[in-house]
Amino acid sequence: MIVLRSVTLQRGAKRLLEGVNLTVFAPQKVGIVGANGSGKTSLIDLLKGELHAESGDVDIQPGLVVAEVGQETPAALDAALDYVLDGDRELREIQIAIAAAERSHEAHDEADQPGKLGELHERLAAIGGYGANARAAQILNGLGFSQADLTRPVAEFSGGWRMRLNLARALMTRSDLLLLDEPTNHLDLDAVLWLEDWLARYDGTLLLISHDREFLDNTVGHICHLENRSLKLYKGNYSEFVPAARWRSNSE
Repeated sequence: MIVLRSVTLQRGAKRLLEGVNLTVFAPQKVGIVGANGSGKTSLIDLLKGELHAESGDVDIQPGLVVAEVGQETPAALDAALDYVLDGDRELREIQIAIAAAERSHEAHDEADQPGKLGELHERLAAIGGYGANARAAQILNGLGFSQADLTRPVAEFSGGWRMRLNLARALMTRSDLLLLDEPTNHLDLDAVLWLEDWLARYDGTLLLISHDREFLDNTVGHICHLENRSLKLYKGNYSEFVPAARWRSNSE
């Protein structure tokens, strides 16, 4: 659950939010809309902890695994598939621990190493680790990468394709909260349709900034409207939000 209480947020000399309240329950999917410069990205940055409120409280349920799309992709020599797999941190930690335990077992360093190895493999199975490569490949294919692309170094891809890699890496994270800021910017229609389907099946909480009204209609069940330094949460997708917001505006 995410709760904002009497939050005032300023960026530079511009006040973006003033005394706002907002509650998002798991697993709601919320589209964030508003005019350019209204503070949509700043709201996401606030939730990520990259910005701090001038006043008020921002409470995010402790222990949530949060996924976001990185804005920079290093010109790494890692294969695209490995780069995306790195999005699942626990998977990588367990794989590293298994490799270390196997080396230790081979050297007969610890008599109980087989027991530890068994526990690690059980945890790997519990998080779907044995199917992780296939899952990462499926995400990459859905976002437009060919089978041959999976083994290409990240450094070989253009900027737009690297952003797709960052999106794939965020989707690979087994997250409780997914933060997406204009995720369709670098996608073609097939990839957009695939992402819509993926988000429909996502069982965590989603906060999504998008200018694509049809994409919002197909992915969210609530709309958070930023206007005049205030927030208003509406139930329904974007098409349902428009008449509700118009009625509210006319009644005030």
